[in-house]
Amino acid sequence: MSRVLVTGSADGLGKLSAAQLVAAGHEVVLHARSEARGREALDGVPGAAGVLTGDLASIAQTRALAENANERGRFDAVIHNAALGYQVSGPSPTEDGLAAVFAVNVLAPYLLTALMTRPDRLVYMSSGMHSGGDSSLDDLQWRDRRWSGTQAYSDSKLLDLVLCFAVARLWPDVRANAVTPGWVATRMGGPGAPDDLALGADTQAWLAVSDEPAARVTGRYFYHRAERPADSTASDPAVQDELLAACAQLTGVAL
Repeated sequence: MSRVLVTGSADGLGKLSAAQLVAAGHEVVLHARSEARGREALDGVPGAAGVLTGDLASIAQTRALAENANERGRFDAVIHNAALGYQVSGPSPTEDGLAAVFAVNVLAPYLLTALMTRPDRLVYMSSGMHSGGDSSLDDLQWRDRRWSGTQAYSDSKLLDLVLCFAVARLWPDVRANAVTPGWVATRMGGPGAPDDLALGADTQAWLAVSDEPAARVTGRYFYHRAERPADSTASDPAVQDELLAACAQLTGVAL
């Protein structure tokens, strides 16, 4: 049995992954952004060991979430599932003055990775849209560029891969991998999405706990349990170090 934390598990892929892990006999702790959503998460995943709350758009709340997670004891795996989709109206600055998509999709998993007791496995949620992402890091908060919700999302999913591969390089004792679920019918993907929702959730759970040789790897990118090539930028140590430095500067926490 493994102890697994799944962020963003009140609905969608996180909920399905958590439920799959519970059904397989693992101890699963859920996460939601608020107390109300936390109750929904527990109702939606019977058998879960508990729920932690914290708004990942807030640096302070994300730090507190990491502290609360550590108080529960070391996790064997953490699935960084929580994400924001396309924000059409603009960057939606957070309480810290950061673009919300970047704060939730990139900075929060960075901060949780840096502050939580190191697990055996880390799973990061990316997307096939990462191939259209911009890794220049010149304007992470969209202060100089004209806003594009699609581009901001693509950028964040590329940076999730950069973060994942950086962790795999720097922490060889941890299996850090990334997943694209495909275009699935979540609130983000919409009801007409053609890919299999269950398979999208399955790969996260599999990477978190499986003893199959194919899952006992690190620094890889998966779709439906199969490795896929990722944008080569994500494997560039210089880009990785630049992202880690930017995140450390914003949070005051070094990886």
